[in-house]
Amino acid sequence: MSGNDVAGGAVAEVKTYEVRTYGCQMNVHDSERLSGLLEEAGYVRAPEDAGEGEADVVVFNTCAVRENADNRLYGNLGRLAPMKARRPGMQIAVGGCLAQKDRDTIVKKAPWVDVVFGTHNIGKLPVLLERARVQEEAQVEIAEALEAFPSTLPTRRESAYAAWVSISVGCNNTCTFCIVPALRGKEKDRRPGDILAEVEALVAEGVSEITLLGQNVNAYGSDIGDREAFSKLLRACGTIEGLERVRFTSPHPRDFTDDVIAAMAETPNVMPQLHMPLQSGSDTVLKAMRRSYRQERYLGIIEKVRAAIPHAAITTDIIVGFPGETEEDFEQTLHVVREARFAQAFTFQYSKRPGTPAAEMAGQIPKEVVQARYERLVALQEEISWAENKKQVGRTLELMVAEGEGRKDGATHRLSGRAPDNRLVHFTRPDEPVRPGDVVTVEVTYAAPHHLLAEGPVLGVRRTRAGDAWEKRTAAAAAKPAGVMLGLPKIGAPEPLPAASAGCGCD
Repeated sequence: MSGNDVAGGAVAEVKTYEVRTYGCQMNVHDSERLSGLLEEAGYVRAPEDAGEGEADVVVFNTCAVRENADNRLYGNLGRLAPMKARRPGMQIAVGGCLAQKDRDTIVKKAPWVDVVFGTHNIGKLPVLLERARVQEEAQVEIAEALEAFPSTLPTRRESAYAAWVSISVGCNNTCTFCIVPALRGKEKDRRPGDILAEVEALVAEGVSEITLLGQNVNAYGSDIGDREAFSKLLRACGTIEGLERVRFTSPHPRDFTDDVIAAMAETPNVMPQLHMPLQSGSDTVLKAMRRSYRQERYLGIIEKVRAAIPHAAITTDIIVGFPGETEEDFEQTLHVVREARFAQAFTFQYSKRPGTPAAEMAGQIPKEVVQARYERLVALQEEISWAENKKQVGRTLELMVAEGEGRKDGATHRLSGRAPDNRLVHFTRPDEPVRPGDVVTVEVTYAAPHHLLAEGPVLGVRRTRAGDAWEKRTAAAAAKPAGVMLGLPKIGAPEPLPAASAGCGCD
């Protein structure tokens, strides 16, 4: 894409970008900021149908949690090398947790990379790209501490109706399987007034659902000296007019206190959903993981939540095959799964994270044993998920209409939405038009392990300001002229906000 100088009456050259995201919600939200920074600098997002290597700038926002994270990155970088050789103006940037960890190694292994930046200085990306272009050499800049809270950066939100809102960055835990604290740093909390101001601004733009985001979200307040700060924040969100749904991810059992449960139960717009990472049901393994709770404490939290919020959907993360895990230890995990009756579990086979204490532990479990245990766990959880979903049949639910979450919606003439407890429901398309962000009332008629169906007629449709925002954003994208003046951000139809979950298994 190129053109003449604007002063000559033609369209200026427009540079396109692509951001590829790996890992947890923190990375997803960071990628929204990277997109916002690039658009503020005059780039536009590459078209969705663009081929690999066609964007002028490709940014990898990496994750270092899984054992093969670096192999995945270098494989992708390798595929881009010949494309970049054919297009001298193309640039490649690598950021995120793996960049923070590997630093100069990335440029040594992939010398065609132009920029390497860390988790603490994502705001420098446009400057580093320009410096690499002018100096014609790779720029590696890794900050050791947070330079500015990332929420002060421009953001290109992926959804017109739902948004992530960071309340803290970093983590003070020392779990032996997790490298995140070493890469993200110690927990740093954002001022409550700044958080609420961002939420209010989002609501004014049409957002009706927010997810409060932190590496250990319910430890919020430890940095500002208020142990009840998180429950107070939840209650404050309940006073914001127009904010219909509040979620949060991910909490830690150690910090999950009764005041948070009370705030969830007593604040109408805080949704009846909780993601509570378990990791293991064995006290022995939990101790080896350096998780500061035990089975009894964990099940006690679940019991209190269910007593206060009977319809709450509780999800979790579980790691199978941690070093030293015996068959008896694994049976304890199965016991907790049966007792807790999770709506869904994000299950992971343990893999070594370079730089973590667990990677050096004795008693590494053979792959075939881990695989067999994993399959048993998945089978049990599938059975429980289906049984819990069957309890939803006959219930009348209000769904927020979602975009892109039903892969078969076109063929089945259905739409999809999220229930208050975050369950995915596919429903019959009503006669009147509905938009993502609008709210429909349906009756559940069928349950599968991972979704529900509402096959009868929609009982009610409520058009919302969030739907208006989606419609406005989509219309603006459709009306965009073929030539885009340099400096104007691209406005595109939003992609769905991923369902709140820990995602990477490190919480």
